Amino acid sequence: MEIKDIVNRDIVNLTNCEQEPIHIPGSIQPHGFLLGIKEGSFIIDYCSANTAEYISLFHSQLLGKTFAEAFGNEPFSELKAYVESGKMLSSTLLRTTLAGVDFVCTVHNSNGIFVFEAEPVILQKLLPSEMYVQTSQFLSYMSDTHSLKGLCQLVADGTREITGYDRVMIYRFDQDYNGEVFAESVRADLEPFLGLHYPHTDIPAQARELYMRNLLRLIVDIDYTPVPIYTLDDAADKNVDLSLSVLRSTSPIHVQYLHNMGVGATLTISLIYKKKLWGLIACHHYSPKNLTPEIRLAAQLQGHFITSQIDVRQASEEYELARNTSIAVEKMNAIQLDRAADLNSVVFSPDILKVANATGVAVLFDGQIYKNGHTPKSEEIRRLASWAATYSKNTTLVTDKLIDFLPEHRDMCQKTSGILYHSLDMNSDNCIIWFRPETKTEVHWAGDPTKSIEKDEKGLSPRRSFALWNQLVECKSKPWLQPEVDAAASYAHALQRQINLLIITLEEEKYRRLSELLRETNSELENINWISTHDLQEPLRKIQLIASRILVKEEQMPVNVQDSIKRMNDSANRMQTLLIDILKYTRLRHSQDAKEKVNMVELVEEVKGDMAEVIAEKKVSVWAENLPLVEGVPFLLKQLLSNLFANSIKYAAPEREPVIKITGSHELQPYNADDKTLYRVVHVADNGIGFEQQYAEQVFNIFTRVHTSPEFKGSGVGLALCKKIMQNHNGYIRASSQVGVGTVISLYFPAEV
Repeated sequence: MEIKDIVNRDIVNLTNCEQEPIHIPGSIQPHGFLLGIKEGSFIIDYCSANTAEYISLFHSQLLGKTFAEAFGNEPFSELKAYVESGKMLSSTLLRTTLAGVDFVCTVHNSNGIFVFEAEPVILQKLLPSEMYVQTSQFLSYMSDTHSLKGLCQLVADGTREITGYDRVMIYRFDQDYNGEVFAESVRADLEPFLGLHYPHTDIPAQARELYMRNLLRLIVDIDYTPVPIYTLDDAADKNVDLSLSVLRSTSPIHVQYLHNMGVGATLTISLIYKKKLWGLIACHHYSPKNLTPEIRLAAQLQGHFITSQIDVRQASEEYELARNTSIAVEKMNAIQLDRAADLNSVVFSPDILKVANATGVAVLFDGQIYKNGHTPKSEEIRRLASWAATYSKNTTLVTDKLIDFLPEHRDMCQKTSGILYHSLDMNSDNCIIWFRPETKTEVHWAGDPTKSIEKDEKGLSPRRSFALWNQLVECKSKPWLQPEVDAAASYAHALQRQINLLIITLEEEKYRRLSELLRETNSELENINWISTHDLQEPLRKIQLIASRILVKEEQMPVNVQDSIKRMNDSANRMQTLLIDILKYTRLRHSQDAKEKVNMVELVEEVKGDMAEVIAEKKVSVWAENLPLVEGVPFLLKQLLSNLFANSIKYAAPEREPVIKITGSHELQPYNADDKTLYRVVHVADNGIGFEQQYAEQVFNIFTRVHTSPEFKGSGVGLALCKKIMQNHNGYIRASSQVGVGTVISLYFPAEV
């Protein structure tokens, strides 16, 4: 049977300590012994090298045997009952006798291995009466102090009284896991550490992780010699996870750190709050010291008491602050905004600064800045608001150290080290910002935090100096407390609602004025339309009448006079046509006729009948196929087709006979990719002279003519009238043309729902 130890011999130094596997050291402290027992078979698979010191049996005699074979049936029955009762990792410990010696044991399951740790019974233990006194002390803590700091001080005093350590510290972490001695009870002749800060490098991440899992850590003697753990050499890379072990050997880096502090023994109790490591109860003794399991449990209960009271104490401390900020918010909400200028009354109210206990405030709205108190310059506020809107995506931003975000604006530190920003608009820089000035503070570190690693003749080692080192913190404001942040958010949302109502009111007023102006303009346009379509008709008719009478005697006039009168008559005719088209366009705008089913085939026949003479004269071929039924106003659709036919005939190619094809499809189509509506489509195609496709949209504008040659007479209203008719039918019209080939006009009628 081959036996090997599982000691981790990887070289550990300060360059790789962040990756040190401290949960599998392969060794233990010597104030007890360890067995690793296989779950199910209870075969001893791991054994520390010091068993002979406690039970006169060497590890080589124990490995490979069952627990019963090694110690007898009675201890085995006690162990099995303890495991099956579910008491592992509870406050109930296993007490048993092994090889005639009484032990108090802890047992836990580590990946299928029962880690059995035995320590000899120490006569000194906490009596029931002392346990009662301690419980009573817990209750007295609740009435003796209302602050968290006061509670921690009482717990530090109580823990030192119970355990007898030279120094007991309540150690609290910040958000970056730098530590602060928050409360301390220390022997009178020792230097106090209260208020000192320790860098996060003193407790690496993997150590903090173990503190989360194993809530109590004991080192009896810093100068101990690690005891190796042996196992049967029957598999490669065998090891056992000692994360929850009581006897687990400590990292040599941590041992060196404690040596540098002059510490002889330690007890560390984790303080877990909201599933995070809030802090530690750190107990130091300046000589070796062990505790009974009862005293360890009593000390651990002190830690549980602190964490159970954190919420209560913080709530008590924050209550008065929250009450005052809430009163300020209520007073601010009473100020109503009727116009933008009222924002002056908002920012100059004394309560707006009390909302967040700020020294300055600014509101940016519609390009205007309203500010009060100690604030940056207006241009700096604009830049800050623009940056904060982009950075926060128009939400919120809270910081007590703005320079961390804007290092180039150190000149703003004095007045603007801290800001509490709330956007008032998702699409602009409108916002409200509370300001706090720089508060220079002095942080007392236990040694220079930048020198957590020191170099000497032996290489790198943990820092040796814990002498007071003062750091001046600049460009940082007093931190924003949660009640202040909550009150600011509450008022910012209320102000946002008021501003939105103000914007809506201003928009309504603007639209009301525009509506009045539009009504006046429409009234004037109606008068102009009436004049152009009625009053101008009479002088035109007189011009046409006089011209026709003169032309009756044209043989008696010189040729140049005849020519002038004919041009005058033609101009009058064109103007009359234009006025008639304008009248049609104007009437179409007011048309509200009810729509009905229109048979496009029948409509085409009607238009052909009305235009029979010109169709015959120009030898036009007109034919239709697959035309659908559409919803529309019959006389308007007839006007639509008449205009399209007339246009095709007007712009016919002189070298070929005109052809007009009216086709349709019963398959529904969208107008474009963005339009989800489906349409029935009718195409009116001709083989005329066409036009360049770049004018496809322009041809539908009123008074617009692509062909300006005198031979093509017209007002430029025809296709605009067609577009207006399609708009009245909630449809679209589209032109597709090619010079010398012809034009296709596509009509999109909404399909039935």
